Parts: sequence; C-alpha cells; structure tokens
Amino acid sequence: MFLNSLLVVTTDLAAALLGNALFRRHFHLLLSAVIMFGPLLNLWVSQYSVFAKRSHFLYRIFLRSGWGWTCVFVGSFNFLLSYSVRHSLILTLRHLSRLAVTGTLWLGFQKVLSLLENATGSCYEPLSVAPELASAANEAGQPLLLLREGETKAICISSGMLWRGYEVSEDIFLLCLCCLLLAEETAVFGPYLNLGGTSGAPLRILFLFCVLLLSLWLFLLFCLLAYFPQFPTQLLGGALGCLSWRVTYQGWYHLGPSWYCPGRPGVGLLKT
Repeated sequence: MFLNSLLVVTTDLAAALLGNALFRRHFHLLLSAVIMFGPLLNLWVSQYSVFAKRSHFLYRIFLRSGWGWTCVFVGSFNFLLSYSVRHSLILTLRHLSRLAVTGTLWLGFQKVLSLLENATGSCYEPLSVAPELASAANEAGQPLLLLREGETKAICISSGMLWRGYEVSEDIFLLCLCCLLLAEETAVFGPYLNLGGTSGAPLRILFLFCVLLLSLWLFLLFCLLAYFPQFPTQLLGGALGCLSWRVTYQGWYHLGPSWYCPGRPGVGLLKT
C-alpha cells in the first residue's frame, strides 16, 4: 500500500512537470544551453573520477545502445497508454510509428555522418625514425606521420593509426534526440491524468521508467560534455539532434494524423 501510494505521488509530480506548458516550451532551450556551456564544467571536474573513463559501465551498457533503451521504454509506455484508452490497434500503431520515424532518422544520419567523415578525413601512421629526427620532431611539437590513403575511419582506428578530419558527435546527437523525444512522448501523461484517465500500476511504472531514463540521458550528457569536451563536434551533434526534433515534432507532426503523418503525441487519446 505504501509503495503504491509512493508510486502515485512520484508519477503525479513527474507528470505535472513534464506536462507543464512552460517546461515543454523551454526544455529544448535548456538542452541547447547545456550543450553550449557544458564543456566549461571541464575546468572544475576531476579527471580521476570514475566518469572520466570511457570504460565506465554507464557508457558501455547504456550509451552504446541508447536508442534501444529509449525505444523499448517509450514504445512500451506508448503501447500500453494508447491501447488501454482506445483499444484500437491502428491508433496504437500510428503512435508507435513516431519511434520508427526517429529510428530511421538515427540510422540514416549514422550512415551519412560516416560517409562524410570518410570523405573529409585522412588516416595517418606514426613513423619510426632515427633518434635525431625524432628529437627534432618533438621540439617542433609535431609527430612524424605518414599519410595512408584509401583507409576508412573504422579500419584506421582499429589498426592503431591516427584519424584526423571533421566529425559530428554521434553520442551527443543521440542523447539530445532521445531527451527531446522522451520529453515529448511523456508530456501527454499529465493532461491524461488531469482529464480523469485511468492509470494502473503497470502504466505508472512504465512512465516512471521513462522519466528515470530521461534523467539518465541528461546525466550522461553532462558527463560527456564535462569529461570529454570536443568543440565543435559536440555542438554540431546537439544542433543536429535539435534540428531533427524541430522538423518532426514541431513541424511535420503538427500537420495532423494522416496516411503520411503519425500526428502529435496524445492526438486521438485525450478528450477535451
């Protein structure tokens, strides 16, 4: 009984925050500010922290499969909410199709960014040279490198060589996109509760998992910006994530449900 009451109070508070109009209008601005000024935290964080190691389990388990975690929890929440309200499989699939759109964007941008990196970057192999040449190179502050043409970034790095070129941070892009998606998809729960919608423990637990996942993505975003600052690649990744959200959730989905548009979150579910 106590745990159920705690669950209700916690989810009600989270739903009120995420469903607040002020939060929904300005969350992307908050995220943009974090991406722009987050690298300044590197001046104060300790490089001996456990989060300063890329091998930390949070990076290995969650970051590398971030879209999978987001898709599972948001998809489960959307399915349970949509089907329990309308009992319509078509309507449920329409709301789930937004995840398919975002997943397609993520995979498509991965391919495009990989092609751009391979087209604009170069692979270099460190040279083993005579001691007098090596000392001269060290004094100049530049190691002696041999250009290896025709190598892709993946092959270059796996071979222990150096890759230099223009990059866009895929991690920041994914985290930014997932944060905005979670904020949009979970924002309907507050208005749903305000309209007297039924909400059992399973639905509230899934909503709570989505809120916790959003908190985790924000925490990892802070960690990447603070411990591994890379300007301007992270800024470009964040800009690409915000642009994807702007085109879909703030543009295309506002056209309304149709054969070519899944519509906004909550359309067809909330009665006013």
